[in-house]
Amino acid sequence: MSVWFAALLGLVQGLTEFIPISSTAHLAILPALLGQRDPGAAYTAVIQLGTLVAVIAYFWKDLVNLPVAMLRDPSSPDGRLPWMIAAGTVPIVICGLVFKKQIETDLRSLYVIAGALIAIGVVMYLIDRYANGRDAARPLASLTLQDAMLVGLAQTLALIPGVSRSGATICMALLIGFSRSDAARFSFLLSIPAIAGAGILEAREAFRVLGRDAIPALAVGTGVAAVSGYMAIAWLIKWLGSHDLVGFAVYRILAGLALLGALMARVI
Repeated sequence: MSVWFAALLGLVQGLTEFIPISSTAHLAILPALLGQRDPGAAYTAVIQLGTLVAVIAYFWKDLVNLPVAMLRDPSSPDGRLPWMIAAGTVPIVICGLVFKKQIETDLRSLYVIAGALIAIGVVMYLIDRYANGRDAARPLASLTLQDAMLVGLAQTLALIPGVSRSGATICMALLIGFSRSDAARFSFLLSIPAIAGAGILEAREAFRVLGRDAIPALAVGTGVAAVSGYMAIAWLIKWLGSHDLVGFAVYRILAGLALLGALMARVI
Protein backbone atom coordinates (compact mmCIF):
# COMPACT_ATOMS: atom_id res chain seq x y z
CA MET A 1 0.00 0.00 0.00
CA SER A 2 1.36 3.43 -0.94
CA VAL A 3 1.99 5.94 1.83
CA TRP A 4 -0.24 8.61 0.24
CA PHE A 5 -3.18 6.20 0.16
CA ALA A 6 -2.51 5.15 3.76
CA ALA A 7 -2.52 8.83 4.80
CA LEU A 8 -5.79 9.40 2.96
CA LEU A 9 -7.39 6.39 4.67
CA GLY A 10 -6.14 7.68 8.02
CA LEU A 11 -7.65 11.10 7.35
CA VAL A 12 -11.01 9.58 6.43
CA GLN A 13 -10.88 7.22 9.44
CA GLY A 14 -10.19 10.04 11.87
CA LEU A 15 -12.85 12.36 10.52
CA THR A 16 -15.61 9.76 10.17
CA GLU A 17 -15.05 7.59 13.28
CA PHE A 18 -16.72 10.15 15.53
CA ILE A 19 -18.89 12.09 13.09
CA PRO A 20 -21.99 9.85 12.69
CA ILE A 21 -21.59 9.03 8.99
CA SER A 22 -19.72 5.68 9.33
CA SER A 23 -15.97 5.32 9.02
CA THR A 24 -16.19 1.72 7.77
CA ALA A 25 -18.51 2.77 4.95
CA HIS A 26 -16.17 5.50 3.77
CA LEU A 27 -13.10 3.28 4.10
CA ALA A 28 -14.79 0.63 1.96
CA ILE A 29 -16.11 3.07 -0.66
CA LEU A 30 -12.90 5.11 -1.06
CA PRO A 31 -10.72 2.27 -2.44
CA ALA A 32 -13.47 1.32 -4.89
CA LEU A 33 -13.71 4.91 -6.15
CA LEU A 34 -9.93 5.24 -6.51
CA GLY A 35 -9.40 1.82 -8.03
CA GLN A 36 -7.39 0.62 -5.02
CA ARG A 37 -7.56 -2.73 -3.25
CA ASP A 38 -9.80 -2.87 -0.18
CA PRO A 39 -7.34 -2.90 2.74
CA GLY A 40 -9.76 -5.08 4.70
CA ALA A 41 -11.28 -5.08 8.16
CA ALA A 42 -7.94 -5.84 9.86
CA TYR A 43 -6.25 -2.73 8.45
CA THR A 44 -9.28 -0.62 9.39
CA ALA A 45 -9.24 -1.95 12.96
CA VAL A 46 -5.54 -1.15 13.36
CA ILE A 47 -5.71 2.45 12.15
CA GLN A 48 -8.64 2.88 14.52
CA LEU A 49 -5.95 2.87 17.20
CA GLY A 50 -5.18 6.37 15.96
CA THR A 51 -8.70 7.44 16.84
CA LEU A 52 -8.24 5.70 20.19
CA VAL A 53 -5.27 8.01 20.83
CA ALA A 54 -7.49 10.94 19.81
CA VAL A 55 -10.32 10.13 22.21
CA ILE A 56 -7.91 9.41 25.08
CA ALA A 57 -6.12 12.72 24.46
CA TYR A 58 -9.40 14.64 24.35
CA PHE A 59 -10.90 13.03 27.45
CA TRP A 60 -7.67 12.54 29.42
CA LYS A 61 -8.97 14.51 32.41
CA ASP A 62 -12.05 12.28 32.60
CA LEU A 63 -9.92 9.17 32.25
CA VAL A 64 -7.77 10.30 35.18
CA ASN A 65 -10.63 11.50 37.39
CA LEU A 66 -13.08 8.65 36.83
CA PRO A 67 -10.96 5.83 38.36
CA VAL A 68 -10.20 8.10 41.32
CA ALA A 69 -13.91 8.80 41.80
CA MET A 70 -14.67 5.09 41.46
CA LEU A 71 -12.37 4.35 44.41
CA ARG A 72 -13.22 7.36 46.58
CA ASP A 73 -16.97 7.57 46.03
CA PRO A 74 -18.24 4.58 44.00
CA SER A 75 -21.87 5.68 44.36
CA SER A 76 -21.28 9.11 42.80
CA PRO A 77 -22.11 9.71 39.10
CA ASP A 78 -18.40 9.79 38.16
CA GLY A 79 -17.71 6.81 40.40
CA ARG A 80 -20.39 4.75 38.62
CA LEU A 81 -19.47 5.83 35.08
CA PRO A 82 -16.52 3.41 34.61
CA TRP A 83 -18.83 0.53 35.54
CA MET A 84 -21.42 1.82 33.07
CA ILE A 85 -18.77 1.92 30.34
CA ALA A 86 -17.67 -1.63 31.20
CA ALA A 87 -21.25 -2.91 31.13
CA GLY A 88 -21.97 -1.14 27.85
CA THR A 89 -18.91 -2.76 26.27
CA VAL A 90 -19.97 -6.35 26.96
CA PRO A 91 -22.50 -6.65 24.07
CA ILE A 92 -20.05 -5.59 21.35
CA VAL A 93 -17.35 -7.90 22.68
CA ILE A 94 -19.70 -10.89 22.51
CA CYS A 95 -21.15 -10.01 19.10
CA GLY A 96 -17.75 -9.11 17.67
CA LEU A 97 -16.32 -12.52 18.56
CA VAL A 98 -19.40 -14.49 17.50
CA PHE A 99 -19.87 -12.76 14.14
CA LYS A 100 -16.20 -12.02 13.35
CA LYS A 101 -16.19 -14.03 10.11
CA GLN A 102 -19.34 -12.39 8.74
CA ILE A 103 -18.09 -8.91 9.70
CA GLU A 104 -14.87 -9.41 7.75
CA THR A 105 -16.52 -10.98 4.67
CA ASP A 106 -20.21 -10.84 3.76
CA LEU A 107 -21.08 -7.64 5.63
CA ARG A 108 -18.40 -5.66 3.77
CA SER A 109 -20.58 -5.77 0.65
CA LEU A 110 -21.12 -2.29 -0.79
CA TYR A 111 -24.84 -3.11 -1.09
CA VAL A 112 -24.99 -3.78 2.67
CA ILE A 113 -23.14 -0.52 3.29
CA ALA A 114 -25.52 1.46 1.07
CA GLY A 115 -28.55 0.00 2.82
CA ALA A 116 -27.11 0.73 6.27
CA LEU A 117 -26.27 4.32 5.33
CA ILE A 118 -29.84 4.94 4.20
CA ALA A 119 -31.61 3.05 6.99
CA ILE A 120 -29.65 4.61 9.83
CA GLY A 121 -29.96 8.01 8.17
CA VAL A 122 -33.76 7.73 8.30
CA VAL A 123 -33.69 6.46 11.90
CA MET A 124 -31.30 9.27 12.90
CA TYR A 125 -33.62 11.88 11.41
CA LEU A 126 -36.67 10.51 13.23
CA ILE A 127 -34.89 10.20 16.60
CA ASP A 128 -33.44 13.69 16.30
CA ARG A 129 -36.89 15.14 15.60
CA TYR A 130 -38.21 13.24 18.62
CA ALA A 131 -35.41 14.69 20.78
CA ASN A 132 -36.32 18.19 19.61
CA GLY A 133 -39.86 17.70 20.90
CA ARG A 134 -38.80 16.89 24.47
CA ASP A 135 -39.38 19.38 27.26
CA ALA A 136 -36.00 18.73 28.91
CA ALA A 137 -33.06 16.34 28.63
CA ARG A 138 -31.80 14.05 31.37
CA PRO A 139 -28.38 14.82 32.89
CA LEU A 140 -25.64 12.27 32.25
CA ALA A 141 -25.40 11.85 36.05
CA SER A 142 -28.73 9.97 35.87
CA LEU A 143 -27.25 7.21 33.68
CA THR A 144 -28.33 3.76 34.89
CA LEU A 145 -27.09 0.25 34.17
CA GLN A 146 -30.10 -0.29 31.92
CA ASP A 147 -29.24 2.88 29.97
CA ALA A 148 -25.63 1.75 29.55
CA MET A 149 -26.72 -1.68 28.30
CA LEU A 150 -29.14 -0.15 25.79
CA VAL A 151 -26.44 2.13 24.40
CA GLY A 152 -24.05 -0.83 24.41
CA LEU A 153 -26.54 -2.92 22.42
CA ALA A 154 -26.84 -0.05 19.94
CA GLN A 155 -23.05 -0.06 19.61
CA THR A 156 -23.17 -3.66 18.36
CA LEU A 157 -24.96 -2.41 15.25
CA ALA A 158 -21.71 -0.64 14.33
CA LEU A 159 -20.28 -4.08 13.49
CA ILE A 160 -22.33 -3.72 10.30
CA PRO A 161 -20.34 -1.47 7.94
CA GLY A 162 -22.30 1.66 7.18
CA VAL A 163 -24.09 1.94 10.52
CA SER A 164 -21.59 4.16 12.45
CA ARG A 165 -20.62 3.51 16.05
CA SER A 166 -21.16 7.13 17.10
CA GLY A 167 -24.40 7.36 15.12
CA ALA A 168 -25.92 4.27 16.72
CA THR A 169 -24.87 5.12 20.27
CA ILE A 170 -25.74 8.82 20.11
CA CYS A 171 -29.17 7.99 18.68
CA MET A 172 -29.88 5.48 21.45
CA ALA A 173 -28.73 7.94 24.11
CA LEU A 174 -31.02 10.60 22.60
CA LEU A 175 -33.89 8.14 22.50
CA ILE A 176 -33.62 7.42 26.23
CA GLY A 177 -33.56 11.08 27.09
CA PHE A 178 -30.04 12.56 27.11
CA SER A 179 -28.94 15.78 25.43
CA ARG A 180 -26.90 15.64 22.22
CA SER A 181 -23.71 16.78 23.97
CA ASP A 182 -24.05 14.26 26.81
CA ALA A 183 -24.99 11.54 24.32
CA ALA A 184 -21.81 12.27 22.35
CA ARG A 185 -19.66 12.33 25.51
CA PHE A 186 -20.87 8.92 26.68
CA SER A 187 -20.65 7.56 23.14
CA PHE A 188 -17.00 8.57 22.81
CA LEU A 189 -16.04 7.25 26.26
CA LEU A 190 -17.83 3.98 25.48
CA SER A 191 -15.86 3.66 22.25
CA ILE A 192 -12.50 3.44 24.05
CA PRO A 193 -12.59 -0.25 25.12
CA ALA A 194 -14.18 -1.37 21.83
CA ILE A 195 -11.67 0.45 19.62
CA ALA A 196 -8.73 -0.70 21.76
CA GLY A 197 -9.88 -4.31 21.75
CA ALA A 198 -10.53 -4.44 18.00
CA GLY A 199 -7.23 -2.77 17.15
CA ILE A 200 -5.11 -5.02 19.35
CA LEU A 201 -6.97 -8.16 18.27
CA GLU A 202 -6.62 -7.38 14.56
CA ALA A 203 -3.04 -6.04 14.57
CA ARG A 204 -1.48 -9.46 14.07
CA GLU A 205 -3.96 -10.31 11.30
CA ALA A 206 -3.21 -7.02 9.53
CA PHE A 207 0.52 -7.74 9.53
CA ARG A 208 -0.14 -11.29 8.27
CA VAL A 209 -2.40 -10.17 5.42
CA LEU A 210 -0.54 -7.03 4.43
CA GLY A 211 3.00 -8.17 5.23
CA ARG A 212 5.90 -6.39 6.90
CA ASP A 213 5.93 -3.85 4.10
CA ALA A 214 2.63 -2.54 5.49
CA ILE A 215 4.26 -1.23 8.69
CA PRO A 216 5.00 2.26 7.24
CA ALA A 217 1.47 2.46 5.82
CA LEU A 218 -0.06 1.40 9.12
CA ALA A 219 2.08 3.92 11.01
CA VAL A 220 1.16 6.79 8.68
CA GLY A 221 -2.53 5.90 8.61
CA THR A 222 -2.69 5.58 12.40
CA GLY A 223 -0.88 8.88 12.96
CA VAL A 224 -3.09 10.82 10.56
CA ALA A 225 -6.19 9.21 12.10
CA ALA A 226 -5.09 10.38 15.56
CA VAL A 227 -4.77 14.03 14.51
CA SER A 228 -7.92 14.18 12.40
CA GLY A 229 -9.87 12.20 15.02
CA TYR A 230 -9.02 14.69 17.76
CA MET A 231 -10.17 17.55 15.55
CA ALA A 232 -13.40 15.72 14.73
CA ILE A 233 -14.23 15.10 18.41
CA ALA A 234 -13.60 18.71 19.39
CA TRP A 235 -15.68 20.00 16.49
CA LEU A 236 -18.62 17.60 16.94
CA ILE A 237 -19.06 18.18 20.68
CA LYS A 238 -19.07 21.94 20.11
CA TRP A 239 -21.43 21.56 17.14
CA LEU A 240 -23.94 19.42 19.04
CA GLY A 241 -24.18 22.04 21.75
CA SER A 242 -26.30 24.18 19.43
CA HIS A 243 -27.10 22.05 16.34
CA ASP A 244 -28.99 18.87 15.54
CA LEU A 245 -28.20 15.68 13.59
CA VAL A 246 -30.39 16.37 10.57
CA GLY A 247 -27.50 17.36 8.31
CA PHE A 248 -25.70 14.09 9.03
CA ALA A 249 -28.90 12.12 8.45
CA VAL A 250 -29.47 13.77 5.07
CA TYR A 251 -25.83 13.20 4.08
CA ARG A 252 -26.11 9.51 4.95
CA ILE A 253 -29.28 9.05 2.91
CA LEU A 254 -27.86 10.86 -0.11
CA ALA A 255 -24.55 8.99 0.13
CA GLY A 256 -26.34 5.66 0.36
CA LEU A 257 -28.55 6.44 -2.63
CA ALA A 258 -25.53 7.62 -4.64
CA LEU A 259 -23.67 4.41 -3.79
CA LEU A 260 -26.65 2.28 -4.82
CA GLY A 261 -26.87 4.21 -8.08
CA ALA A 262 -23.18 3.73 -8.76
CA LEU A 263 -23.43 0.01 -8.05
CA MET A 264 -26.48 -0.44 -10.28
CA ALA A 265 -24.80 1.53 -13.06
CA ARG A 266 -21.65 -0.59 -12.50
CA VAL A 267 -19.56 2.52 -12.06
CA ILE A 268 -17.87 0.83 -9.10
